[in-house]
Amino acid sequence: IESVRSTLPELPDEKAARYMQKFGLSLYEAGVLTASREMGDYYEAVVSAVPGHEKLAANWVMGELSGALNKDGIEVTQSRIDARRLGGLLARIPDATISGKIAKEVFEQMWLEGQDADAIIESKGLRQITDTSAIEKTIDEVMAANPKQLADYRSGKDKLFGFFVGQVMKVTGGKANPAQVNELLKQKLSG
Repeated sequence: IESVRSTLPELPDEKAARYMQKFGLSLYEAGVLTASREMGDYYEAVVSAVPGHEKLAANWVMGELSGALNKDGIEVTQSRIDARRLGGLLARIPDATISGKIAKEVFEQMWLEGQDADAIIESKGLRQITDTSAIEKTIDEVMAANPKQLADYRSGKDKLFGFFVGQVMKVTGGKANPAQVNELLKQKLSG
């Protein structure tokens, strides 16, 4: 019995428990990702391509990838984006090359065209703006173009902060790093 047991693949419950313990996933996430052996294998291949971002990988495999698979009525083994390439895309979010929102755009293009994430990011000019001086310049332009909103914000209407964030993102085509925009806007608006 023991010799046969040693030849068996990891059972779904064991794999789910390992995902929860090793990757910090919830019971639900682990259950979804171990529902089929193929899905679990795909997820683990994505994780190996983007180590340290297991939760991000789980969200994308369960969200964007599963949605695309369902839309096309295909199984994970027939995915138009292999796990290594999805991992390559996901690596561009924590390294601040692109935002999560832009990543969804890139994913759609990868699904349709079959190109790698980096090729799409470069060809479509989707690289995120992380240059502080460029973001500050845009913030200054937005503040100058909206003097009434600026005066209202400074007189206590804090909800206008979202307006300014939206305007900066609109001017940059959604390419400015959102965390930097928020931080720099707080400084400039209070100034």
